[in-house]
Amino acid sequence: MKKLALLLLLSIATLSSHAANFDHTAWGQLLKKHVISINQGVATQVDYHGFSRDRFQLKSYLRSLESISKSTFNHWPKQQQLAFLINAYNAWTVELILTEYPELESIKDLGSWIKSPWDRRFIPLLGSVHSLDEIEHGMIRADGVYQEPRIHFAVNCASIGCPALAGIAFTADKLDAQLDQVTRNFLSDRSRNYLADKTLNISKIFKWYRNDFERGWGGYQKLEQFLVAYRSSLDLSDLDIQHLKNGDIEIEFLDYNWKLNDKR
Repeated sequence: MKKLALLLLLSIATLSSHAANFDHTAWGQLLKKHVISINQGVATQVDYHGFSRDRFQLKSYLRSLESISKSTFNHWPKQQQLAFLINAYNAWTVELILTEYPELESIKDLGSWIKSPWDRRFIPLLGSVHSLDEIEHGMIRADGVYQEPRIHFAVNCASIGCPALAGIAFTADKLDAQLDQVTRNFLSDRSRNYLADKTLNISKIFKWYRNDFERGWGGYQKLEQFLVAYRSSLDLSDLDIQHLKNGDIEIEFLDYNWKLNDKR
């Protein structure tokens, strides 16, 4: 009886350890194979034809995400949870595109006049069926949980205007560095963020989610403070920074390009 109890405990410990170290290698391999770096490495395009050929592997990864229970997830460290949710969001977005690819020009084509594609509940995750919006806004951006504005440069909406789909899977042990890198990549992309005369033209992401950048992450209470922290990526000089702090530089938000981020 004692031996049986010991074996049971060891089995439970092994399963718990395995779940706590969830392996995103399969997703990382798909990204490495089907995400193409462009614009000197600060943006990407996605080879959806390639993903469609490897759809079995993608679906296998999605099933592995689905196998994680809410209870197991709740016992993970915050970094592990956040990496898991970002990867899940991105992988399910690719899967959504593949449901109609190549017969679409934008992810918006998958919606209707009464429901956007982000409202569709089709994602079995953590014991329930969710929409992309529920994962992003109800989990990743939930008040008081992660408080991490850089996720806006990690989650990908399958559009040219969206921050690039990273060619790597996010992992708990590297998450901070990975989020910093995708943020720098996005801000370094002059098709999305640039200074012209006395106007700093930046992505509309900063308009839509301005509050996320002003809730105290990194000690920043204003969007301008966040932008100053990434001054080198925005290629802002000391004089530009001074003008920005003084309010002498106007901030404008660029129109969003919803065309599919497909390999062209």
